[in-house]
Amino acid sequence: MLLVLMTLVWVYPFIWLVSASLKQSSEIFSSGLSLIPETFRWENYARAWTEAGFAQYFLNSVIITVGAIVIVVVRSALAGYVLGRYAFPGKKILIGIFLVTFFLPEGYTIIPVTQLTDQLGLLNTHAGVILGLGAGGHIAATLLYAGFFRGLPKELEESAKLDGAGAFRTFFQVMLPLSWPITATVTILTFLAAWNAYLLPLVFTLSSPELQTLAVGMTSFVSDYGQDWSGMAAGAVISLVPVVIVFVILQRKFVDSIAGAVKQ
Repeated sequence: MLLVLMTLVWVYPFIWLVSASLKQSSEIFSSGLSLIPETFRWENYARAWTEAGFAQYFLNSVIITVGAIVIVVVRSALAGYVLGRYAFPGKKILIGIFLVTFFLPEGYTIIPVTQLTDQLGLLNTHAGVILGLGAGGHIAATLLYAGFFRGLPKELEESAKLDGAGAFRTFFQVMLPLSWPITATVTILTFLAAWNAYLLPLVFTLSSPELQTLAVGMTSFVSDYGQDWSGMAAGAVISLVPVVIVFVILQRKFVDSIAGAVKQ
């Protein structure tokens, strides 16, 4: 019973958000804790999708998030493979530096990252935002891969070498497919981070509002004359749907990878 009560408390804000997306703005705060709208206003979603430009924001978010995931998975897997399978001078120092940078807030690095992106001519482009979100340290993802690859038997690499496979072929055809649970976990974490990112996409698209993501585009419901709360709620629901879908698809692998990490 206690778990049921805790679940209801945790789920209630999400249910309230869906309810608010189907109400008038004035009704959201005047109806108290009531979750059933007086009139279901589905036009709030149409207004968010078309008038507020969420169709373009959604496409931008998909492009940027997919690009960031690809970069993070490939980079983190390669770096994790080296850290987990090879011994080299300065390895412990390198891991220590990784751990230190792990605790640096995004705000501390946004200025040099923006300057570097500007020098590359990638500001106000999808590619610039993708690189900004995907080319960072991503220490957690790298260490997850390193821990997984460290636990694999050496016989796998030896067998691949006997078959004539080089280092890259061994990694991409043997080792990387075995790390699917970790890849699912990294995909979920990167998806959440990139999909909900606000500061970097905002700074990188200041001169090109048409390139904004859903998180940044949410501000279109705020003006000098008031806030469109029902439209904002509808936009928030639209942005949450892909998150729920991705987690439902990959949640089993996510749980498996966490359970494996606990066992290790």
